[in-house]
Amino acid sequence: MNAAHPLLWRAEDYLAERRRLGYALRTASYAIKSFARFVDDLGYQGPLTTELMAAWARQVSGPEHPTQCWGRRLKLLRGFARWMQQFEPRTEVPDDTLFGRVDARLAPHIFTEQELIDLLGAARRLDPPLRGATYEALFGLIAATGLRISEALHLRDADVDLHSGMLTVRHTKFSKSRYVALHPSTTNALRRYRRHRDLHISRTEATPFFVGTRGQQLGQALSTRQVHRIFGQLREQLGWRNRGAHAHIRIHDLRHSFIVARVLRWQREGVDIDQAMLALSTYVGHAMVTNTYWYLTGVPELMALAAARFEPSAEVNHA
Repeated sequence: MNAAHPLLWRAEDYLAERRRLGYALRTASYAIKSFARFVDDLGYQGPLTTELMAAWARQVSGPEHPTQCWGRRLKLLRGFARWMQQFEPRTEVPDDTLFGRVDARLAPHIFTEQELIDLLGAARRLDPPLRGATYEALFGLIAATGLRISEALHLRDADVDLHSGMLTVRHTKFSKSRYVALHPSTTNALRRYRRHRDLHISRTEATPFFVGTRGQQLGQALSTRQVHRIFGQLREQLGWRNRGAHAHIRIHDLRHSFIVARVLRWQREGVDIDQAMLALSTYVGHAMVTNTYWYLTGVPELMALAAARFEPSAEVNHA
């Protein structure tokens, strides 16, 4: 054990163990290591307590109500605290009572068709032209397939089969791979982007499908941070009104919008939603079909559909 940072050593061990089981833990990893450094910097060596965890959680504030922010941070420590009990049985595991219950999900912003058109148009106008083509294709693909941003950025050229109209999405959020079929219009858009891209770079099977376009970044993979920065600039430029419960409209809301649009279309076409949900859950890479069903009750655009599912099939006779 590292004598200077004993809890950080435990945190790294915990995270490595969980990752071997297939968990990505991107957000939790940052929080757990931040908490471990906080405790180690204090020189504290006793059992971890809820009071200590709450003191760490209160160090930051977000755009939501402070107690919601603190509660979300505290929630990220629960798994680590339970794991630590094997070494120190007196370790406390925080619950929902300290800062109040934290909602598991916030309603997303659901893009209108016009907002999507405006986004892709604004992306297309970015300079230089390859940059515009890259971001138009990237945001368009996410909107058309519901890919996670990380999945889109990890695509290699060999993963994008434009002859059969199929993507191979590898090592996703839950360390699984899946195939994603493309609509012909999406295939054609990606084909146009690839032709434009290949005028500027030498392509191999390992080439990132979406590439950086300037200086030493030309032909290199785009970073998530870079893409979020560009999206933020376009968001401010377009001046959208946020209809979601998050602090601002996010790239991830394109994924939410795809799922909602698909369910609404099925509803209009009279498709059996229960039969179709499993296929949709598999297509978007949800670990559990319940994550897909959440949209029926957690997204305003689908609330009416959820209500209709529970309407009585016959009138109640009150006589």
